[in-house]
Amino acid sequence: MTNGSLSEIYAKAAYPLLGHGKRNVQVLKEALEQYEGELDSDMYGSGKVIESFQVKMADILGKEAAVFFPSGTMAQQIALRIWSDDQGSKKVAYHPTSHLEIHEQDGLKELHHLEPTLLADRTRPVLLQDLREMEETPACVLLELPQREIGGQLPEYAELEAMSAFCRERGIKLHLDGARLFEVLPYYGKTAQEVCALFDSVYISVYKGIGGVAGAILAGDVGFAEQSKIWKRRHGGDLISLYPYILAADYYMEKRLPLMGRYYEEAKELAAYYNGCHALKTIPRVPVSNMFHVHSDLDKEQLEAAILEATRETGVGFASSIREREGGGCYYEVSIGDRYAEVPQNALQQAFQALGRKLRHTAEL
Repeated sequence: MTNGSLSEIYAKAAYPLLGHGKRNVQVLKEALEQYEGELDSDMYGSGKVIESFQVKMADILGKEAAVFFPSGTMAQQIALRIWSDDQGSKKVAYHPTSHLEIHEQDGLKELHHLEPTLLADRTRPVLLQDLREMEETPACVLLELPQREIGGQLPEYAELEAMSAFCRERGIKLHLDGARLFEVLPYYGKTAQEVCALFDSVYISVYKGIGGVAGAILAGDVGFAEQSKIWKRRHGGDLISLYPYILAADYYMEKRLPLMGRYYEEAKELAAYYNGCHALKTIPRVPVSNMFHVHSDLDKEQLEAAILEATRETGVGFASSIREREGGGCYYEVSIGDRYAEVPQNALQQAFQALGRKLRHTAEL
């Protein structure tokens, strides 16, 4: 394998460990091959293509209605705006590493003038005690399952039920950031309907673990859904047609929802390899979904060099990027999809043996 950056070497690896595969045009081509060319497209949010998929998703999530959005950023800001208006309060509450707080250029604050309260610290998920300690009653609490930025950690299901009951007793709306909802169901041993019943509104992504092209679903009662359609139009989300996203979402959901349990078991297997490797540990130690983070006290450059060498030697791609950790050290994200099952066990074992040797050598320098 030739020299190059970590991302370049990962892209050329014979056995990349992460995800479903390259996000190229083939993702859309594979999905559209299942449909006849005479199928009519949706137009500005209406038509059989979009309406039938929305009904299907409402049923899967156990909600009265669902609306397809071109992006989760749009969908979630709208959800919190609706609940804010409904409750007559600008106050909303969520985790400090929520996507709305760190990845959206303050869209919630600048576009909707909402005022977030940050719950819990940055190392763990929101728990009932955090809700009890809120100084002001918010219009809505947002819970992300799993909490991506801290390795995909989750509250236990009993804790989730208690938080739902707490909010309902106090008239607080509870919104689910379920971008990776289907990925946590094997751990909880629950259906999507059972989990979503704890929430007033639900967002899911159709491209993350599902592997579609783009898009999101926002679900709730009929009144909530109808208001979300108005806000979607205001946000410019009613493109003339969204059918490439919708058809791809439908195709890959049928293909991959039955595999979520397998991805979860494979994530636990891979995490065990990492936790047996010198200078590495996973958070959580035992994954609770198909994702986790790999942490090291080594400098980013040191870990990157070891991974580069192990990938060149064995052809197994561990990561395409590594991030520095606040306070020292580094980490990267692992998310299991279709690719992991294609890696021979002997290749995986040899790769971790090679990585362990190189990490021990690095630590001795």
